[in-house]
Amino acid sequence: MTNTDLITILGPTASGKTTFAANLAARLDSEIISGDSRQVYRRMDIGTGKDLADYEVDGKKIPYHLIDIAEPGYKYNVFEFQRDFLNAYQDISERGKMPILCGGTGLYIESVLKGYKLLPVPENKELRERLQNYSLTELTEMLKSYKTLHNTTDVDTVKRAIRAIEIEEYYQSQPKDVSAFPQINSVIIGVDIDREERRRKISARLRSRLDEGMVDEVRAILDSGVSPEDMIYYGLEYKYLTNYIIGNLTYEQMVGELEIAIHQFAKRQMTWFRGMERRGLKINWMDASMPMQEKIDWAMEILKI
Repeated sequence: MTNTDLITILGPTASGKTTFAANLAARLDSEIISGDSRQVYRRMDIGTGKDLADYEVDGKKIPYHLIDIAEPGYKYNVFEFQRDFLNAYQDISERGKMPILCGGTGLYIESVLKGYKLLPVPENKELRERLQNYSLTELTEMLKSYKTLHNTTDVDTVKRAIRAIEIEEYYQSQPKDVSAFPQINSVIIGVDIDREERRRKISARLRSRLDEGMVDEVRAILDSGVSPEDMIYYGLEYKYLTNYIIGNLTYEQMVGELEIAIHQFAKRQMTWFRGMERRGLKINWMDASMPMQEKIDWAMEILKI
């Protein structure tokens, strides 16, 4: 593993990447840094799929970072992720361990692998007022016109789309060479799951999470004082369950529309990862259907251990 500073494991939702990362971490005595934009929030457990039980392998608890670090209602962003990732990465490395970055948020992962130079972006009230009556489709098309990197994977609400445009507008007015990020050499492993199997697992997992109390989880957060608007901002499960709870959708509408949205989200994740390859990052794709021990052996070959 000469010249390797980091192992990155990525894949679409329901691909089994977290379980694999935990088993690899157990083998290497490593620690995991989450690369998921929603798992940073406390009490948003079932809807974000934290599956914290996955971080225990054969009785050994795998240390994890950047999970449960922000309160619901807060709008965590990629700039903060770069900062928090770097702190965790340096801490793990200084203790002589290999950090493993694992997640499905393509922008977050790519921002550290490519060292994108980012700045905190202030609110632009004038821009927000100008865009507030546009539809999500119109805003998404507008966002595509920008040449710089932005996360279109997670843009599934009007508010998130406006924030994305706000970020792009801000960066166009800034000097090109700002906030240098260190170069990190990473071996990247992608978990490649058959599309039909992915669809089956997504549908089964959605129903399982509903049975586990996902509606009650969202209701409890709303009851704690987080506004419906702020919950809808997080998209996917939190968007549709909130709309059900406040009476905008029936239960059947919520389940049907959410299932379609998660399938679309997984497809956008894979589109982002393929784009990462076009942008020069080598991803070693691993078959998700392999038994765990075969996955670990395959990874050890890739890592040259």
